[in-house]
Amino acid sequence: MTTARLPHDELAAAMAARRELGPDYDAAFAQAIADRVQELATVRPAPRRLLDAGFVLAVLSLAAAIPLSAIAAVQAGLPGLAVVWTGVVLFNAVHARRT
Repeated sequence: MTTARLPHDELAAAMAARRELGPDYDAAFAQAIADRVQELATVRPAPRRLLDAGFVLAVLSLAAAIPLSAIAAVQAGLPGLAVVWTGVVLFNAVHARRT
């Protein structure tokens, strides 16, 4: 998971301002940094799924197409091979339109 980071320029500017203001403003400086960190911590991107269902379905359909292609080529020749691959393409196209 990626974490948000405070921008370097923003943090450097805050540190410079803190030095100029002196120790009287330490509490306000610490509160401002804590608020910024909390703001960044609450805005997390949604975790990405490694395996999308569409991707898995496409890989499985191609894996099934290999033996089906071999069987179709041996039994029916080029027309059989065309039917198998037309079916694979249509299957994946229909699924892609539904999602």
